[in-house]
Amino acid sequence: MDDTRLDRLGSGKYLLVTSYRKNGTPVATPVWVVRDGAALGVWTVADSWKVKRIRRRPDVLVGPCDVRGNPTGDQLPATAEITDAATTARYRKLIARKYGVLGRLTLLGSRLRRGADGTVGIRVTLPE
Repeated sequence: MDDTRLDRLGSGKYLLVTSYRKNGTPVATPVWVVRDGAALGVWTVADSWKVKRIRRRPDVLVGPCDVRGNPTGDQLPATAEITDAATTARYRKLIARKYGVLGRLTLLGSRLRRGADGTVGIRVTLPE
C-alpha cells in the first residue's frame, strides 16, 4: 500500500466520498476524514443515504475536496465498510483531536440529538 496517498487524503480537511445509487448514478459527499492505520476513517449519521448506498455497494471513489465538495485532486477507487461501535467511537476521538473545538462541538451536538448510536464510522481502504 502506498502510504503517501493515505497520508495525503487523511491529512486533508475534507474527503469527497462518491457512492452509487441503485441505478449506478454517482453521489459525491464531502466529509471529515481521519487516518486509521492502513485506512481512512469517516464519521456520519447512521441513517444517512450514503450509509444505505455503501451497505448495498461498497465500492466508492475518494479524493481531496473543499468544504463544498469541489474536488481538489484525483479521485481514487476504494472500498468502504460500515464499522462497529468500538471503531465508530475511535473515529469520534480522532475527529475531536483533528478538528479541535469545531469537531468537539459537532460531536456533542450530534450525541445530544441522536445519541451514541445515531452515528456510524465508515472505514475506507484503498486497493493495494
